[in-house]
Amino acid sequence: ADMGTLRRVADRIPPAAIFIVLTELAERFTYYGITGPFQNYIQNGYKTGPRPGAINGGQHMATGLGNFFQFWCYLTPIFGAIVADQWLGKFKTVLLFSIIYIVGDLILTLTAIPASIRHGGALPGMIIAMITIGLGTGGIKSNVSPMVAEQYGRYRPFVRKLKNGTEVVVDRELTVQSIFNWFYWAVNVGGLSAIATTEIEANVDFWPAYLLPTLMFVVCVIVFWLGRKKYVITKPNGSIVIKAYGTIAAAIRNHRKAKASNQLLIGEDGKKANWMDYAKPSNNLCDAGVQWDDKFVDELRVAIRSCKIFLCYPIFWLCYGQLSNNLVSQSGQMNTGSVPNDIMQNIDPLCIIILIPVFDWLIYPGFRRCGMELRPVARITIGFLVAALSMAYAAIIQHVIYTKGPYYKNAGDEGYGFNDISAGIQIPAYILMAISEIFASVTGLEYAYKRAPESMKSIIMSIFLLTNAGGSILAFAFNPISSNPHMVENYAIVSGLMGAFAILFVICFRHYDQREVQEIKDNTVFEKN
Repeated sequence: ADMGTLRRVADRIPPAAIFIVLTELAERFTYYGITGPFQNYIQNGYKTGPRPGAINGGQHMATGLGNFFQFWCYLTPIFGAIVADQWLGKFKTVLLFSIIYIVGDLILTLTAIPASIRHGGALPGMIIAMITIGLGTGGIKSNVSPMVAEQYGRYRPFVRKLKNGTEVVVDRELTVQSIFNWFYWAVNVGGLSAIATTEIEANVDFWPAYLLPTLMFVVCVIVFWLGRKKYVITKPNGSIVIKAYGTIAAAIRNHRKAKASNQLLIGEDGKKANWMDYAKPSNNLCDAGVQWDDKFVDELRVAIRSCKIFLCYPIFWLCYGQLSNNLVSQSGQMNTGSVPNDIMQNIDPLCIIILIPVFDWLIYPGFRRCGMELRPVARITIGFLVAALSMAYAAIIQHVIYTKGPYYKNAGDEGYGFNDISAGIQIPAYILMAISEIFASVTGLEYAYKRAPESMKSIIMSIFLLTNAGGSILAFAFNPISSNPHMVENYAIVSGLMGAFAILFVICFRHYDQREVQEIKDNTVFEKN
């Protein structure tokens, strides 16, 4: 049979990848387990009102510090990527930063004991822990996701005969897509730890709520270390950041010179050369002995082109960020029955855990069977539109909360209880956000890995993670309206922005999908059986 007509399928996930997925599961268990109680811990007083608390800083301070922590956790991966690429390699970097992470967990746990809270140690302890844990996260996050995909060693598609005799093409691209789906699934299984920690916080105290994730993380480091003999380990090859900076600077400098002296390069097709071509040593415009070659310049050009796709992501992360702060406060304005208000945010990872296998086994293969492949740009666009819907729904709920008694627009504020409305009506907002993450967030991870040249996997991944920090900066701008009675406007503006950016995204990038299909056709070489 002709290879072009056979159905494409994903390969099995290698065992070494499973060790790394388990490590990420445990790291996220720790991260979400700790951050689950943050909003209450900072917002409310210690044993003063109906909701648990410690610092008594109010909603502004809680949302502000939460945004700072998220911003910091997604800024540090750049640093983690440089350390891995330049000096230690991914495996050692993950180990080193895990130890820093554990130190941060211990600081947080110890400053949350009742004596420390009563003597004012909770806030300074919290801030020091946030900085330390954020640093630890950076070294892990930028390296774990490229490391997991690196464990799959086959680069060329090959034909496999299934038990029923049909022939299929086992395709690397689909395997990487599947690996990232399951990676994200593990992230969200870990995310369920917030159910346990918010229950412990409500019924026991904060320090045991922080102790559980700390212990889990120690287990995680041991699991990661045990798999060391199985991993495909890539050696560090000098920092790409410094090399890329030099290349881009040389390209701009040489392009300017050529323009001034009217000696612009012409490509083989008779068109003007791309500005990046001016950094190629073969064009003899650079000083002798530069650290890069022509291949590196081409790779860097692809990398920069791929990073353009990330420009719309900060708005998406702004939507996602509402789940862990403003929507927690929103459920505090409603009747949550016998469960704590901050348990509601766990509906999001629960939905993802249920839906990812559905997407991986049914929806995506279903589209492929019908001859319609959902390419990255199409998937990301759907994700953005669904996120906008989720925020629009949150705005409607907020409007309904404000029209109900007995506290109307003061519900959930200091000294006020909740309105007569069930928090169950919040659930669709979380379900929509979960669907949008599978389309936009997983595809972003996969795209960042797939389009990055071999030498730049960690750094491109960290640039994708940096868009999350961008979302936190945007969230700071919303701080003045992230409290009563402005919450309807808050969600409505976020929703409108996301919708507008989704449309902008399609207009700017729709040709990327066609270009990708063409590149795959041109570059596919099959393995010989």
